[in-house]
Amino acid sequence: MAVFCNQLMFAQTANPQQYKYVFTVAKDGTGDYKYIQDAIDAMRVFPLERITLYIKNGVYNEKIELPGNNTDVSFIGESVDKTIITFSDYSGRGKLTTFTSFTARISGNRFYAENISFVNSAGPVGQAVALYVDADKAVFKNCKFLGNQDTMYLAGENSMQYFLNCFIEGTTDFIFGPAAALFDSCTIRCKSNSFITAASTPKDKPVGFVFRDCKVVVDSAVTKVFLGRPWRGFSKTVFIHCELPKEIAPEGWNNWSNPDNEKTAYYAEYRNFGEGASKDKRVAWSRQLTDKEAKELIDNQFVKSRNWILETATRKTPFKP
Repeated sequence: MAVFCNQLMFAQTANPQQYKYVFTVAKDGTGDYKYIQDAIDAMRVFPLERITLYIKNGVYNEKIELPGNNTDVSFIGESVDKTIITFSDYSGRGKLTTFTSFTARISGNRFYAENISFVNSAGPVGQAVALYVDADKAVFKNCKFLGNQDTMYLAGENSMQYFLNCFIEGTTDFIFGPAAALFDSCTIRCKSNSFITAASTPKDKPVGFVFRDCKVVVDSAVTKVFLGRPWRGFSKTVFIHCELPKEIAPEGWNNWSNPDNEKTAYYAEYRNFGEGASKDKRVAWSRQLTDKEAKELIDNQFVKSRNWILETATRKTPFKP
């Protein structure tokens, strides 16, 4: 058995130059592939160095999956508004459920995406996921996530994800799931009277969704939006120094028609501003963090010993297919 394992290891690591680490996808045929999934299927699993996929401007009407074996992959789009991955599946279409309705599913750890729009174009037909990400240490920078109900499923009970300078839109529970996620300087667009988040944080997980320096905006017909409701009882969601419009419900948070959730959910805010940031009528079971609590939350859960988050903020990846 030891001999076999040694031979397998040698086969995996010998002659790394024979493997391709840079790919280009282009709808016009000027790249290595016309379809993103074809490029993914050609990638080496568990690569010895990061694989970069350059995606030229175009509308890629395809449902894609990056499996868990495809670690350390970067998707670099040419421009966020013109590099679009879109599909129109939704829960209830045939045998599809919420969790199989995705446009893109990202499972490979240490994934990185920049300048790409992920879209579910099914319309207001119920649950329809644009991004399903259960990868750990997944990073999305300057990306857009467009949809309606359940736009982003942040999966993986032990996963942590980071979103920087992103745009996210939806109607109901459009940011949901059990992962830990930090949203930095993102714009959150609410398209209907409903709920922004529906975290399902596991009981023993110290952090769920954290929004820092983000801006919430609403469509003209919107009059009342809640910051979140608990998909599971130990939901954790925090808004830190975010701009909140007047359409945010004065009570801020909702218990999803279950008073028992008020005993276990962790909903907090810190120095938010704007017409919707008033503390006066917030539900009694939410909290306002102190300076120390807010700093410790960010430092202990997202900054200390997490160089992949700090490095992302200064990373510049030129588009050079």
